[in-house]
Amino acid sequence: MLEYSFANFAFICKRFFFNKNKMNNRKIFLHHIAQTSEAPLGLEIVKAEGSKLYAADGKEYLDLIGGISVCNVGHRNKKVIGAINKQINDYLHVMVNGELILSPQTIYAKMLTDHLPTSLNSVFFTTSGTEATEGAMKLAKRFTKRPNIAAFNKSYHGSTQGALSIMGDEYWRNAFRPLLPGILHLDFNSFESLDFINENTASVIAETIQAEAGVIVPGKEWMKALRKKCDDTGALLVLDEIQCGFGRNGTLWAFEQFEIVPDILLLAKALGGGMPLGAFIADKKIMNHLSYDPALGHINTFGGHPVSCAAGSAALDFLLKEKIVDAVFKKEKLFLNNLNSSKIKNIRSRGLMIALEFENAAINQQIIHSLISHGIFTDWFLFAPECLRIAPPLTISEEEILDACVIINEVLTGV
Repeated sequence: MLEYSFANFAFICKRFFFNKNKMNNRKIFLHHIAQTSEAPLGLEIVKAEGSKLYAADGKEYLDLIGGISVCNVGHRNKKVIGAINKQINDYLHVMVNGELILSPQTIYAKMLTDHLPTSLNSVFFTTSGTEATEGAMKLAKRFTKRPNIAAFNKSYHGSTQGALSIMGDEYWRNAFRPLLPGILHLDFNSFESLDFINENTASVIAETIQAEAGVIVPGKEWMKALRKKCDDTGALLVLDEIQCGFGRNGTLWAFEQFEIVPDILLLAKALGGGMPLGAFIADKKIMNHLSYDPALGHINTFGGHPVSCAAGSAALDFLLKEKIVDAVFKKEKLFLNNLNSSKIKNIRSRGLMIALEFENAAINQQIIHSLISHGIFTDWFLFAPECLRIAPPLTISEEEILDACVIINEVLTGV
């Protein structure tokens, strides 16, 4: 009896301190972490593994977001963790990007360019996707000596001043004006819009497949026409594969599906295998223009961080050796064939980037929160709030996909 009392008392104390700690963490989160919205989800995640997230209260979630297309090889991939641990034992930061020969950078740059067209042979590492966008904008202006940049409506390339200037939605831009001059916003997948690209255009920046618009896939002929228009006018074509690179859309690079090659490629998210890393990649003869007049024309401190590069190269190696990309279209079909609720107005997809469209944004929010309560972690799209995002780790199993579809269909029945 006494033993039971002590055990019971210990359990009560543990639960009290857990709840107290949980309340303290939430209070700290709300008061000392800069909030990006007025209603954050506030889930306290203590562990992640494969396609699963584990919260402080013991609840398990199937992750259908994948860190917004970051965790393509799964959470805490063993090869990635091993590469991180090895690099930590060697060195961390030693000098600004581009001054010293650091083997994690050279190994990863060589691996990337070995799996890209020959004209994409020079890598400038950054710490994020928005920095990659900024670097590409500077490079295009420097190389072409032209003032204007064209982008597309419903496009997302980051949130810093330059990237925000080319963001394709006035709702998100307006509060931060004045922004960069010389920006032209065109309609995506419109042949008529190509007429506005001319000899004053330094670059045209486009997502190969528009993600935050709710997975908008352009026509192959339009993409070829865009490539030709850039060739004819001398504008550089910049393709943003920050979300759709590394197999997300069923091929290693989404632009392969359109039989074109960009002049500059933007990468981030899955590039670091879960660590912060971005890059813009171009031909050496273009990239060299950042090294003179002025020298150090574009620099950063933590771009190509050794640990991030080690993690990224391990992730890409795993992706290639395990042939993860080969199964992406099959897994897409598994989702599409098993999501059969009449509440879904439309499904747009390319590989494991899927948008489920509902009647309106309010219904979508109700569905998202209900799914979270049922152990399915998902969210919405910036420019398509009526659409639910499915972008899980590419390593998600077929059994996990079927489980997710069952829960989604059940939740939709109750909406």
